[in-house]
Amino acid sequence: MAKRSAGLLLYRRRGATLEVLLVHLGGPFWAKKDTWFLPKGELAAGEGDLDGARREFHEETGFESPEGEALPLGEIRLKSGKAVVAFAVEGDCDPAALRSNSFELEWPPRSGRRQGFPEVDRAAFFSLEAAAKKMSAAEAEFLERLRRVAE
Repeated sequence: MAKRSAGLLLYRRRGATLEVLLVHLGGPFWAKKDTWFLPKGELAAGEGDLDGARREFHEETGFESPEGEALPLGEIRLKSGKAVVAFAVEGDCDPAALRSNSFELEWPPRSGRRQGFPEVDRAAFFSLEAAAKKMSAAEAEFLERLRRVAE
């Protein structure tokens, strides 16, 4: 059975422009890549989609999940086969105040040394157009869905 993740797409309005909060993954693999994601993660056994999305948002950013209305953005399937369901919530935060969970990894490879890395090393707000250029094509579908339900 394919894995299932849930994510929360925080958005805000700046005049007529919608902006979304995206995160950049931490660790050595992503260090030089300019690829950004919506905060998301795997659901725990028996966990509901929205509860999981809110939990993952908090774990990856350190920000409390906004309590506003959660707009369902549906589900996409990644090339890996993983299903991702997302919800959009209007709100705001200071990306510079990011506090992410961390993970350990043997680094450099085959060195026998373990190092800690943040799960997410940066967060930033992007216009929908800029976000679409930073995200994978599969996840960028959520931006079009947000445009339809929030504008």
